[in-house]
Amino acid sequence: MGGESRAAGGHRERYAPRATIRRACPDEAALLSALALRSKAYWGYDAAFMEACVAALTIVPESVEHSAFYVAQVGDEVVGFYGLGQVGDDADLRYLFVEPAAIGLGYGSELWRHAVETAGLLGFRRLRVESDPYAEPFYLARGAERIGEVPSEALPGRQLPLLVYDLAGAGATEPS
Repeated sequence: MGGESRAAGGHRERYAPRATIRRACPDEAALLSALALRSKAYWGYDAAFMEACVAALTIVPESVEHSAFYVAQVGDEVVGFYGLGQVGDDADLRYLFVEPAAIGLGYGSELWRHAVETAGLLGFRRLRVESDPYAEPFYLARGAERIGEVPSEALPGRQLPLLVYDLAGAGATEPS
């Protein structure tokens, strides 16, 4: 999937082929659910926590068919995906997950840029994100702002960062 190259100065840096981002197919729902669970487990959560997340991370074919779901694909391999929904007047980034082996190769950033563009094209002015605490720095680095917390769907008593991204300023989606 990726490798290393010698950059100027002799240090090594990771590289990866660019992904193709395409609309997800309803028959990929199980694949996307499994990817989401692998990606969530990357952060070192224990088995009990992961079991509690299964329902929240299970994607059904009807959701993929009727919502904006997109995958990042390299060759024949799906390396990540996102899914958009709507909460009130805001677009809602319900999912953004990358295969653990592909984390840090830029696919999350590609998916983020595509999600921002898609939400804007759909006419939304803000993108809402209920973030995993470990993923919050990723979104903050791309211009999202933390506006509060929301209860976790998976675990009673757990609070998740609630972030919003102003789509009117969508030109600055990468950290500088």
